[in-house]
Amino acid sequence: MIDSPFVIAGRTFRSRLIVGTGKYPSFAVMAQAHDAAGADMVTVAVRRVNLSDRGKESLLDYIDTEKIFILPNTAGCYTAEEAIRTAHLGREAGLSNWVKLEVIGDERTLFPDNEALIQATHVLVRDGFVVLPYTNDDPIACRKLEDAGAAAVMPLGAPIGSGLGIQNANNLRIIREFSKVPVIVDAGVGTASDAAFAMELGADGVLMNTAIAGAQQPVAMAQAMKHAVMAGRLAFLSGRIPRRMYATASSPVGGVVGR
Repeated sequence: MIDSPFVIAGRTFRSRLIVGTGKYPSFAVMAQAHDAAGADMVTVAVRRVNLSDRGKESLLDYIDTEKIFILPNTAGCYTAEEAIRTAHLGREAGLSNWVKLEVIGDERTLFPDNEALIQATHVLVRDGFVVLPYTNDDPIACRKLEDAGAAAVMPLGAPIGSGLGIQNANNLRIIREFSKVPVIVDAGVGTASDAAFAMELGADGVLMNTAIAGAQQPVAMAQAMKHAVMAGRLAFLSGRIPRRMYATASSPVGGVVGR
């Protein structure tokens, strides 16, 4: 079966699994998990990088930028202005002109502020950024973000770090049906079956951090997630059988000639 390439803003990625860089027990374990996941794009919070003294040890020292593309993110920002400023800071420090845009609206749930997110997307696209916004699983918000120039939309599966899995599958199906840019499910994945389900719904990719970094064996979980994303994508392309209320015999019962 021939699959279409995973392309965002003209850049092709081998893996449809994007992983984070936070919460690992050590930078060494993080690097091993990235390798096991087969990821060629990882997110890095601009605020976690020491931009003033690059002589000190940094998580960037453990990322092979020859193989892995760094996607800076604006984690921890609660206003459009703050997110815009953080994105510019990352670009000026030489990280990238790409940004995973986060504008959080509530400290407890960490749900995105869609209004501020759309505002910041307009500004950053105008400023020459490739913007991948993290948003609620709201088809209308995703459409507005796409209209604002987002290179992809990243609806949540469940609250960040919750591990609850996909909570609103129908919304994700609608988002995928109407979106003209890649759809990447971001946040809420807890285990491999959640990642596979996201891909079976038609997502172009899955982004996760806590599900791998917080696992008892992060490197093994990273490998599991790699295979889950691949299996889910293949299942989506294969076309599942229809759901039926009653049983359907696996073997034909007609046309059998008795002796």
